[in-house]
Amino acid sequence: MKNIAVFASGSGSNFQAIIDAIQAGKLDAHVTLLVCDHQDAFVVERAKKLGIPSFVFQAKQYSSKEAYEKEIILELTNRDVDFVVLAGYMRILGPTLLSGYEGRIVNIHPSLLPAFPGKDAIGQALRAGVKESGVTVHYVDEGMDTGPIIAQKSVSIDANDTLESLQTKIHAIEHMLYPAVLQTLMTQGGTENDQKARTY
Repeated sequence: MKNIAVFASGSGSNFQAIIDAIQAGKLDAHVTLLVCDHQDAFVVERAKKLGIPSFVFQAKQYSSKEAYEKEIILELTNRDVDFVVLAGYMRILGPTLLSGYEGRIVNIHPSLLPAFPGKDAIGQALRAGVKESGVTVHYVDEGMDTGPIIAQKSVSIDANDTLESLQTKIHAIEHMLYPAVLQTLMTQGGTENDQKARTY
């Protein structure tokens, strides 16, 4: 069974979906650590209630990205982490983490990449007037949502959709897709070199 660390910055709904999948026997993994860059984020409370250790840091207290990423690497190593799973983590990873876990870092993004990368992807899609958006799971590289795509699932945007209604649609897909993709990665190898894009 693979050990994973989940990185999150906010409420942690995808963190919870991962935990729920593990508890339901749908994901053969063990979450050994939460990494969070906001001490008041609700995901920290989720982890505490579940008895999952957290490493919570404030970037401004470090001299550089390299400095705090070195400390994160130490935390990951101490807990034998095999995979890093980004779930609403709002920082671009630097060379320290990328090299330490090359090919073993994945992210979920609320659009059909390469469309609408970065922040507010759902709002971007609505403002662009497109008829379809969705969710992408991808490997993480040095860019913003530019890594190789592992899987995508689309959702239609109706004329009467609001930001809130589209968020609800996309979150429902995220909570189904991410654990399913992670299960594939955990049980069928799971590095950037031996995985191809999948349709779910």
